[in-house]
Amino acid sequence: MFLEFFGGLVTGSLALLSDSGHMLSDTASLALSLVAMIMAVRPASPKNSYGFFRFEIMAALFNGVTLFVISGFIIWEAYQRFFEPPAVASGSMMLIASVGLLANLVSAWSLMRRSGAKDNINIRSAYLHIISDALGSVGALAAGLIMSLFSWYVADPIISVLVALLILRSAWGVIKQAFHILMEGTPQAVNLQEVREALLAIEGVTEVHDLHIWTITSGMDAVSGHLRIADRLSHQQVLQQALQVVEERFGLRHATLQIEDATLTHGELPV
Repeated sequence: MFLEFFGGLVTGSLALLSDSGHMLSDTASLALSLVAMIMAVRPASPKNSYGFFRFEIMAALFNGVTLFVISGFIIWEAYQRFFEPPAVASGSMMLIASVGLLANLVSAWSLMRRSGAKDNINIRSAYLHIISDALGSVGALAAGLIMSLFSWYVADPIISVLVALLILRSAWGVIKQAFHILMEGTPQAVNLQEVREALLAIEGVTEVHDLHIWTITSGMDAVSGHLRIADRLSHQQVLQQALQVVEERFGLRHATLQIEDATLTHGELPV
């Protein structure tokens, strides 16, 4: 980060300066992701009955927002340079960008090698920060090569904007997924209607209502619902079958299902 910052000042490269600023945010984002993972393993308490798993989702959302802010800053700075692009010491710029690219590739490899970035949105947001930083270094290398060969200095802000747009695309995916989880949305890998039909297929189940499926944190989904059954059936047997169906077919281990018959009535629930 310091190498690219001072290198950007010396060479006059916006690509290096923006990449160093991005590395600064990455350091904070990785630290936040680490704190989130430490918080997530804390035991549940009377005030937080689900524990602190959601802290990971909040960290991912924050990281996604910071990527948006960084991209906006890069695009704004690039706009300032479009009409009067300053001369850039392309050779030094390429050397410094190569060091930055190597550092990011090693970091990304280390993170992917030991953790499930695909399954954990918090780790994925941290991983995207590193990858977007690597893209910034690639962009700086490409800009340096173009300027070295053709003295076309507007390549520096143009490539900076292209990298910023790639960062925005990745950031939007993280923000969208984190917001969906915080809004108690149905997990993307689970079809609520299929779960309803599977429960209705259990012998004796006549109605399934107030069925909800949501994500507590990455890799931990929950389901709740009411199952109305025919009279004189064993509540426990039906419940056992229902629990097996939602776990074995849909991977929903955190299940809270209520069995009802004609003797039980309750008011309509708001959701």
